[in-house]
Amino acid sequence: MRQRLLSEATRLFAEHGFEGTSVQEIVVAAGVTKGAMYHYFNSKDDLLHEIYGRVLRMQMDRLTRIADGTGTVVERLHRAAADVVETTSANLDDSTIFFRSMHLLAPETRKNVRAERRLYHERFRDLVLEGQREGVFSDRVAAELVVDYFFGSVHHLSTWFRADGPLTGAQVGKQFADLLLASLGAGHVGE
Repeated sequence: MRQRLLSEATRLFAEHGFEGTSVQEIVVAAGVTKGAMYHYFNSKDDLLHEIYGRVLRMQMDRLTRIADGTGTVVERLHRAAADVVETTSANLDDSTIFFRSMHLLAPETRKNVRAERRLYHERFRDLVLEGQREGVFSDRVAAELVVDYFFGSVHHLSTWFRADGPLTGAQVGKQFADLLLASLGAGHVGE
């Protein structure tokens, strides 16, 4: 039932926007009562938070495995950069809905989401810093700015990426990762 509520909320938010979708429409589409919905979620905000949260948790798990995994820092950063693009493109509706509607969340929820996302960015930044300390990445630009610039591009995917477009999410991910490494002066990672 929880998953059905999330699926229907995601579909309705994508079709009508967060503001344009009522709790009543969500429960009708999911075939549940409002009481059932409130058993799983305290509010429509909670639904929106969970739509994004499940993607962010999955991405954080993947980033942790990559960052703590084997390979050089160049290889690990490339895998991490390609992965976040690929997983974002695979979950584009969830990410798009969230970024379009985040400003509508209650202040405390918005604060919590930003903190969760910040942890992801910091873990990613740590890979850049590691490479800068080792001298394999240029340190002419602060790692924090490198990460902010990169994620600005990732968050922009929803404006142009299409699953039926000329490039797959994996191909775009590899190219984004190649661009990131080139901007850090690290060249590219072989196929």
